[in-house]
Amino acid sequence: MTEHPNEIQAQSGKRNSLPLVDRGLLVKVLAPATVANLVCGFDVLGMCLHEPNDLMEIRLLDEKKIIIISADGYPLPLDPAQNTAGAPLVEMINELPGNIGFEVTIHKKIKPGSGIGSSAASAAGAVVGANYLMNDFFSKQDLVRFAMFGEKVASGVKHADNIAPCIYGGITLIRSIHPLDIIPIPAPELYVTIVHPQIEVRTSDARQILRKEVLLKDAIRQWGNIAALVAGFIQNNLLLIGRSLEDVIIEPVRSILIPGFDEVKLKCKEAGALGGGISGSGPSIFMLSKDELTAIAVENVMKEIYNHIGLDYHTYVTTINQTGVTVINN
Repeated sequence: MTEHPNEIQAQSGKRNSLPLVDRGLLVKVLAPATVANLVCGFDVLGMCLHEPNDLMEIRLLDEKKIIIISADGYPLPLDPAQNTAGAPLVEMINELPGNIGFEVTIHKKIKPGSGIGSSAASAAGAVVGANYLMNDFFSKQDLVRFAMFGEKVASGVKHADNIAPCIYGGITLIRSIHPLDIIPIPAPELYVTIVHPQIEVRTSDARQILRKEVLLKDAIRQWGNIAALVAGFIQNNLLLIGRSLEDVIIEPVRSILIPGFDEVKLKCKEAGALGGGISGSGPSIFMLSKDELTAIAVENVMKEIYNHIGLDYHTYVTTINQTGVTVINN
């Protein structure tokens, strides 16, 4: 490989030396969509999906700057500090000595405002790709810490329930973000059906309408559902998963922003889905199923409802992605 000015061997465990760069100067990654909250787990649970994905190209630069390029003309902010992929990289290079920077080209396939982790995909894809070029100089937990700056750009708040599963894969529990404490949860082999009504619900707007205080009895019920849902995943107990997918705090407020939500949830469960709810802040709705045939039947129900409403939509039938952001070319 052609010698590069930043090819300096990093001393193990030390951040005062540059990382060894020996994987080339360009990497392509697939950055997957995610489902945050998983109904009752507001800001603490998230799940990685196989589809859809953003395609991102990250190029190493020998100067301390970040360049953002929108490959398909999507109106993304080009100021790194205002871009969900750029802000995390700014934080990353601030912790690196010497002159290292990155150029990021984004092929945006996950629509912003869809509720399936568009901002998280950009943030996670950028830091994973950049870290790959530096021989995995930073830990996964470091990458989550950087990527949360992208979520702050998108919503005004740092949260990791999309970022963590996007980087770790599978299902993750975020016990705390101060300090950051991420717990991977065994992910059953379930199918995920998603409908994205073609309206936009901005995360920042969806947070504004939430109540700042909740009744103790509602909090107790929510805690029980979160604990039981995690237990259901660990035990691969589908019945427990199904009855734990209940939200008595967030969903009753946010669901009013999503046309057809109550009908979708009721009829999808009648079609055999284990359960589901709002994906992230919406407007996408996700449902979990035990097999592909049920997941397709659920998709047909979703299509029928939105065809009747007369609202454009996209649907996905996919599975849980166990690996997260994937390097596809170096």
